[in-house]
This record gives sequence, C-alpha cells and structure tokens, in this order.
Amino acid sequence: MCEYLLSLKGICKRFPGVNALTDVSLDVKNGEIHALCGENGAGKSTFIKILTGVYQSNDGEMLCEGKVVRFNNTKESFSLGITAIYQELSILPNLTVTENIFLGRELRIPGFGLLDYRRMNQLAKTALLELGIDIDVTKTASEYTMGYQQMIEIARALIANVKLIIMDEPTSSLSGREVDVLLKNIHMLKEKGIAVIYISHRLEEVLAIADRITVIRDGCKIGTMERSEADEEKIIRLMVGRTLEEKFPRHQTQKGEIALRVRNLNQRGRLKDISFDLHKGEVIGFAGLVGAGRTELARAIFGADKIDGGIIEIFGKVVKINSPKDAIHHGMAFLTEDRKGQGLILMHDIIVNSTLTGLKKFCKFGYFIDQKMVVAEVDEMMRELQIHPAIPKMTTRLLSGGNQQKVVIAKWLCSKAKIFIFDEPTRGIDVGAKVEVYNLINRLVNEGAAVIVISSELPEVMGISDRILVMNSGKITGEFSCLEVTPEEILKAATGGISHECKHA
Repeated sequence: MCEYLLSLKGICKRFPGVNALTDVSLDVKNGEIHALCGENGAGKSTFIKILTGVYQSNDGEMLCEGKVVRFNNTKESFSLGITAIYQELSILPNLTVTENIFLGRELRIPGFGLLDYRRMNQLAKTALLELGIDIDVTKTASEYTMGYQQMIEIARALIANVKLIIMDEPTSSLSGREVDVLLKNIHMLKEKGIAVIYISHRLEEVLAIADRITVIRDGCKIGTMERSEADEEKIIRLMVGRTLEEKFPRHQTQKGEIALRVRNLNQRGRLKDISFDLHKGEVIGFAGLVGAGRTELARAIFGADKIDGGIIEIFGKVVKINSPKDAIHHGMAFLTEDRKGQGLILMHDIIVNSTLTGLKKFCKFGYFIDQKMVVAEVDEMMRELQIHPAIPKMTTRLLSGGNQQKVVIAKWLCSKAKIFIFDEPTRGIDVGAKVEVYNLINRLVNEGAAVIVISSELPEVMGISDRILVMNSGKITGEFSCLEVTPEEILKAATGGISHECKHA
C-alpha cells in the first residue's frame, strides 16, 4: 500500500496576467488531517480546484495512491475518492435529507427501476448516526441548521466511500457547539482511514486538529511542518511574511456628536425595546450568541426588515427608514454577513460591484457615466484595499473570499456613508487581511464616521470596539467599556445571566 494517498509535485497554474500557483508540492497520507493555511489570494482555492478537477494545472504531476492522474472534471476526481465541502454548502434545500445524500447516486428497486426510498432512508439514517446526528431524513434539508446541513454533506461522502475530504472554512458559519461536533467527527473520519485537507483561518482549530500544516503564500509553498513544530505566531509569520505584533490595532479618536440614536425599537418576535446611541468617531461592538438578534437589529435599522415601533435619529433628525434605499440616502452603509448572496453581484466584475452605491457621482449631464472617472476611482480603491488580483474587469466570483469582502467594502466607501454597520466583517478572512479590515475601520472613525461591528468572535469584539453591547433573545442585556470588561462578563450577559443598565452615551 502506498504511504501517500495523494502526491502533488511542481503544480503550476496560470491565468491571463496572473500566476496563481508556482511549483507547489504537497503530500497527503492515508487517514491524515493535513491543514492548508494561507492568506486570501494565496492560492488555496485554486489548489482545491485542481485537486477536484475544476481546473487543470499547466505544469506539474499528481499521483493518487502512486498512480499518475489528471482530472478533467469533478466526476473524475470523485471517482477516485476525492470530494470537497465548501464554505457555501452544495445542499439543495428543497430536497429531503436522504435525497441530498444520494443525489446522483440514487438506489433503485431491482427489476422495477423505481427509487428505493426505504433502503436509501435506512442507509442515510445509519450514516448520520455514525456522525452522532439523529434527525428525520425524510424532512427537507432547509428544516435543519447549517451545522446539520454540513453533517449531511459529510454523510454523503461516507455513503460514497471517499478517501479524501477537503474542508474549506468548515466552521465559519457554525455555533460553538456545532464546531465541537464537527471537530469530533473529523477525528472519527481519521480513525476510519479517511484523509482530510482542512482549510481554516482559525488557527486555534488548525493547531488543535491537524497532524501536519502546510503554508502557501503568493501561490508558492512556504513550508510543511508537524503540529508539534508549529504555533500560532510561526504560522502567521509564514503566511504573511512578517510578524503581527498587534492583532487589533487601536484607534485614538475623540467621540463627537451622536450620529445614530435608536429608541425603543421593536420587531415582533425578534427585537424588544432596543435603545442605544452611536457617536461619530466611535466603534460599538455587538456581541451575543447565535440567534441573539444582532443581525436582525442591523437589518431593521437599515430598512431591510420592517419594524413594529421605535424611533431612529440620524445626526439629531428623526428619520423614517422603510427600505435600504432610504438608509443609503441618509448616509448609512451595511456590510452584510452573506457577502455572496447579499453583498455582491458575482457575475459582474470588480468595477461594477465597487461602484454600485455611488453611480450618481460619476454621471455627466444626469445620464452618461464617465467611464474614465469610474476606472480611476476603482483603481485607487483597489490599491488602497490591496485587492488581488488587481484586475478591475475580473469577474467577482473568481476572487477569493477575502478579496470579495474587500470589494464589498469598496462599494460602501464609494457611497461616502458616515454610519457603517459591519456584520461579521472578517468571517472567512485570513489573519493578515483581518488587520487590514481593522485598520480600515480605524481610518473610518478617524475621519469622523460612526461604526457598528457585529462579530461572533469575542476577542475581535473586545479588540476593536470602544463600547460593547451584548444581546440575548432580542434584547440588550449588557453594556461595557472595552477597557474594563472581561470575557466572562460578556458571556454572562450573552446568556442572560446579568443585565447592565444601558446609558445611551
């Protein structure tokens, strides 16, 4: 039996004007958890697509169990036991759990040709029970949470007897308990002899689960190390080519006038008597557990969802915000949690996406868009935000997750907003790009903007906020100064354990 399930040697991939991968070599052992780390744009996504047959390499060699292979499509890679579970799951929500698990590999009743639902339901149930999941497999997938849907994808791989599962940012949309379940099941896969390539920006997970860690930077392999040789600082240094002395750079500004005042905002079944003030030059962080109501609050303020009562003031003036268009008119920006579904038009290029909210300022005579002015502004934003590849006409769906997030930020910078709501701004973004986003937030408040940050990462909320508001069950249950609060106090408030009177100041 060959020691390595998969061996890649000297892999290169070129696109017009861009070398995405240069001389990358990697080995994966049977039953190994091999982490792949790198900044957004480092080449991880391209590497995955070569492994799964989406792309074909320009140079190099790939061996599967010692035999030279070349995948021309995903079907060929899957036939040899390789599959990928992406950050955006491939679950079809209107199909049942069983139908998702057996999609494309349905079992039929011999001699009749009819689908054998009885047998498929039994096998689907057994596969999920192996993962510690006991759910009704005859219900549609949409009835279950993201964590359960991810287990459905893993069960699909188990049914197909795969040998290697590639997991791309698998915990980015999961709650703490769901993360624990996933990591436990990854160890179970390892015990079954199934190899896992684990891609995550959460280095604490990488260090907890990986047997070996490979780092790539700018399309090149920087090194592979055993877990015992690695620590977070070393991985970061290899990823970004420098040390990150300060993960959360602090801003020094004076609070100005109240930019946003919310009083007694209510939304039936979601939000209860929400009141707070946000000043110019201030960052307020919203913390809370999954389902606490933070995103619902952001959507309500921005007019994406209707409210049942309450008052919103912007710079001292009571306003009616019935739609996102109204919010934008009043100088608000909302960077949504779902950048692909709600923040971008993926089929269009960087130019179109970056200028969606600010087209009026590029118009001549009220009708004609000055394309030279548009391109000049986009070029400047791409340099400022370090969007890579720096090709304005590149289709946005081809960018890495972190660079897609930067395009969303560019879109709102173009709007000249003064109140920014960032919902999970660094989800799926590497450590180097996170610092870039934090520096951007600092720059915004230094220029007089007011910023709300919603984040599920407690160190992030504590590291970049001036004040922290904690939510539980649609209510604000705690208000803290970032300089005085402890993680324990925030978690108590997040679980409804304590309640601090909010001062609205």
